[in-house]
Amino acid sequence: MINLLCKGSLRHLEKQLHKTPEQHIDDIKKILRKAESLDMQINVYLEDWSNGMIHSEEYVIYFLDSLKNENIKRFMLPDTLGILNPEQTYEFCKKIVDRFPALHFDFHAHNDYDMAVANVFSAVKAGIKGIHTTVNGLGERAGNAPLSSVIGVFRDQLIVDIGVEEFEITNVSKIVETFSGIRIPVNKPVIGENVFTQTSGIHADGDSKDNLYCNNLLPERFGRKRKYALGKQSGKATIRKNLEEFGLFLNPESLTKVTQRVIELGDKKEDVTIEDLPFIIADVLGSEQIIYKIFIKNYSLSLSFGLKPSASVQIEIDGNLYQETSSGDGQYDAFMKALRVIYNKLGKQYPLLTDYQVSIPPGGKTDALVETVITWSFNGK
Repeated sequence: MINLLCKGSLRHLEKQLHKTPEQHIDDIKKILRKAESLDMQINVYLEDWSNGMIHSEEYVIYFLDSLKNENIKRFMLPDTLGILNPEQTYEFCKKIVDRFPALHFDFHAHNDYDMAVANVFSAVKAGIKGIHTTVNGLGERAGNAPLSSVIGVFRDQLIVDIGVEEFEITNVSKIVETFSGIRIPVNKPVIGENVFTQTSGIHADGDSKDNLYCNNLLPERFGRKRKYALGKQSGKATIRKNLEEFGLFLNPESLTKVTQRVIELGDKKEDVTIEDLPFIIADVLGSEQIIYKIFIKNYSLSLSFGLKPSASVQIEIDGNLYQETSSGDGQYDAFMKALRVIYNKLGKQYPLLTDYQVSIPPGGKTDALVETVITWSFNGK
């Protein structure tokens, strides 16, 4: 199977190939004959088709008329420069599908105006049989229609089951993020880190009362869980929802005190995670039930020209001191390797580092505050 790149607009044909429509069709048919002799199937890709429909529709119709009886598996209609809106997409796709009902057409969207998914919706409504997507929306310029969003639209808006295991989408997206080196925006629908996180206390309260702030994009569909962010917008309902994760329940007076402390921390721009809650409760309520078992007592990091970074670490575990030195690809890597040596000697299970991200505010200078987010996985959590 090969995808044959052809010209879907007269401007592209004349300016890039310097050929007439007749010459272009002749060239394509020669390639088709060659492919047939090699038992190869061919898809034809009409590059710049969207501009072709806007400025040279007669050429597009001539192109398809000339090839409609050839042994072509699919005709691919791309919005190469991402210029279409949903109304145009429906109009152009409908016109092509109605004129050539026996042919199989795919639609290939680009996201320059952030309308790729909406255009996919319109194309399917117009009768298009195939849709091109990419994992995480990766692609030229602003990218293509993201697979995760398209799957959601098919199931919830078009009411079409395309046989995809939605539960695996998040895992696939994370794998592609890792190997592509391109981070998923935290607010990207379905797969973004924050899209199933409620930040408002009003929303948390509504979710406690018959899921008033939930739609059909339930996080469990995609292998995820709904979260309730802790910070300056937190209310009692937010705290209560997070405490349920630990099986903890507070009386109204204690809940008010803990909520106020979380809001205070949020006002100071401090991140508050669900894992912090037991410690906040212990601090606010004066409890000594939470026992700290591991302390970093001392550490030294070094970076020298021509030498590998190294780290010396001293930690206390269950009242005993342990110290190790190690080198690594960076100071953090060296630090973690030293810790790993200690844990291995003690025969203790070591958590898996799943993500490490360092960022500074946009426009930050050399003295800007740096935020580091470290994500661990341990015992399935």
